[in-house]
Amino acid sequence: MSVSEFDSLVATVLVAVFLLAAVMGAVMRETRFCTMGAISDVVYVGDWTRLRQWLLAIGVAMWGFTALSAVGWVQPADIVYAIPHVLWLSALLGGLMFGVGMVLASGCGARNLTRVGAGSLKSLVVLVVMAVAAFATLKGITSVPRVRWIDSVNVALTTPGLLPEWMASRGWGDVAALRLWVGGLIGLVLLLLGIGVKREHDWPVLIGGLVVGACVALAWAISGHWGEVHEHPATLEHMYAATYTGRIESFSFVAPVAHVLDWLLFFSDKSKVLTWGAVAVFGMVAGSFAHALLRREFRWQGFADTADLARHLIGATLMGVGGVMAMGCTVGQGISAISALQISSFVAIGAIVLGAVIALRWQQWNLERQA
Repeated sequence: MSVSEFDSLVATVLVAVFLLAAVMGAVMRETRFCTMGAISDVVYVGDWTRLRQWLLAIGVAMWGFTALSAVGWVQPADIVYAIPHVLWLSALLGGLMFGVGMVLASGCGARNLTRVGAGSLKSLVVLVVMAVAAFATLKGITSVPRVRWIDSVNVALTTPGLLPEWMASRGWGDVAALRLWVGGLIGLVLLLLGIGVKREHDWPVLIGGLVVGACVALAWAISGHWGEVHEHPATLEHMYAATYTGRIESFSFVAPVAHVLDWLLFFSDKSKVLTWGAVAVFGMVAGSFAHALLRREFRWQGFADTADLARHLIGATLMGVGGVMAMGCTVGQGISAISALQISSFVAIGAIVLGAVIALRWQQWNLERQA
């Protein structure tokens, strides 16, 4: 592959990612897809509709990843989550922090991106603070305790930290067959739980889960199949075009928001280039913006008072630190990583849900105390 061919491939992948993220941003806004909102619906009013939407998205993404692996379009060992460790403490603490943070910040990173597109200035503040906290945890002051004391507590594996690979290493069968069966069965259970809604007005919600899950699966295909480069023209290494890590990536919205901030601040540095995650961030905002204009719902929104500002700043900081520690957010871990059956993602998702429930109950108690 020549340099010009490689550059053309990178541009094509980035355009495809932008368009796919724009579709996802518009659909998320139209169907009110929000993990924090789904958990709060269950905690406060016992409504499981949006939680089923999230489960449906996971099921569709899991079936998609399983199918892509079966036909050879995605090599599971090459995905960004296929590290030979189970970072259980990072997933646990990071997930708890992220879960609490997304409640205080009125939504996760993806939700705040769709709100920015519709004119929310407080979501813009949340994203900037989250980006700073995330970048500090990737490479700055909070990266030191993360690497030294938290990531170092892990379970080392002889295989990538994906459930089928681990099961195969234990002699439970062939890894390809295990992936097909485990991914297929877990995905089927999630699909049945998600589709188990009988009322007619739930169909828009179900469509949201189907489309979001399909977007994550298509993202795996774009990165792992169309973006595969067998020999980089400069290094001659096998890699995947336009990704930040050079490995196969799908959607996630914590570290990529930090990468956007890094790109904006050091734009004149030619080593800072747009990558997969950063373009997906722009796509989410663009899709939401287009949807808000079509619906005539674009409105500037700000903070109610200083207490509201303080709460969102704390939440954004917790999301930035926790999202990096857990290697993802409610989309990154909550849909993308678990669709590949990463072992740590089960811990991270459980911790995110637990953290959100704790924060929601605290908010409820605080309101009742003030009444």
